[in-house]
Amino acid sequence: MKRIFALLLIALFATVEVAPAFAQAETRIEVAQQQKRRTLFDVLFGAEPQQAPPPVQQTQPRQAAPVALPPPKPQVEKAENATRLAVFGDSLAVDLAKALERFYAEDPNLLVINQGVGSSGFVRDDYFNWNKTIGEQIAADSFDLAIVIIGVNDRQEIRVDGQSYNSLTPQWTAAYQARLNNFLGQLRSARKPVIWVGLPPMSKTEYSAAMSQISALYKMAAFSGGAEYLDIYERFLGEDGKYSSQGPDVNGQNARMRKDDGIHFSTAGADKLAFYISQSIRTFYRGGGITVAVADPLLGTDAAAMLRPPYQGQGQTRLLEVAGAVVPISRAPQRAADLLVATPQPASDTGFSLEQLMAAPIGRADAFGVGIDPSETENEGQQ
Repeated sequence: MKRIFALLLIALFATVEVAPAFAQAETRIEVAQQQKRRTLFDVLFGAEPQQAPPPVQQTQPRQAAPVALPPPKPQVEKAENATRLAVFGDSLAVDLAKALERFYAEDPNLLVINQGVGSSGFVRDDYFNWNKTIGEQIAADSFDLAIVIIGVNDRQEIRVDGQSYNSLTPQWTAAYQARLNNFLGQLRSARKPVIWVGLPPMSKTEYSAAMSQISALYKMAAFSGGAEYLDIYERFLGEDGKYSSQGPDVNGQNARMRKDDGIHFSTAGADKLAFYISQSIRTFYRGGGITVAVADPLLGTDAAAMLRPPYQGQGQTRLLEVAGAVVPISRAPQRAADLLVATPQPASDTGFSLEQLMAAPIGRADAFGVGIDPSETENEGQQ
């Protein structure tokens, strides 16, 4: 027992003497602070001193390097005398106008004006009256060339003089056509070139069929009104000939052409439509500072003074192709003799005699199914 007590005293004095030794050196003090202080129990039973764990170094999160975005393209300032292209219609016109703005963004000679009004049409003129609006725009001379795409809201009953008619009935069609003719008639009187865009296929079959019937009315109105009609129906069909939300874009890559509602165009679809329209616009606008100038093929002729729609480009050309050449009654026709015989007939000649018709070789235009065979004539001469 005495021995144990002695050992305790020795250990106590040893700890008291060790502390001043550590206080003399700063480095040792730092080491002692990092180590766990040894107790009397550790000295008696020989427990190994445990080193304090190294301090945890907190690292700052590495910041990602900023991504360098390409510089925006400089906006091209439009010329003062730039051709003003106005887009009229419903929500389809709004998307189309944005696409045309992108298409002609770098052309200083063409300015796109968005005149689209969502939820509008020719049926609900109490909500928005397009015939009144187009008259106001013409009076203000706010545009040079008109693009029209409209109709997705017009499959509903129409009211005329207090009477309501269901959509696509004969009474509805007559009232609808009257409003179309009024709209185009104002543009025709103001000699404003018009490109009317037909409606694309829709995802719902019944709704798509109704839009096709309305597009047929647009086509007839555009034809009679001397406007261009751009049929885009087949250009937005799938390979199976049915509605498809996918299709090739302007670069030939497969992309989403329509929005989820199955009615409106996506950005890629609107850009594709803008490309098609740019091909029709070339009839009236070719860039390079050339303003809208429409040449009339009948200008300077007797037919130019006749009552007819103003010339609108290809639409009027198609009308001429259907109607045929216009020849004034007072104009003397050219003699056919110059085309049938080698030598022109004298002016006093009244035509071909019966003998000449009978003697015409078989196969000539004036043989009329009879005539002589040149080979038989040669055989008779040899005999």
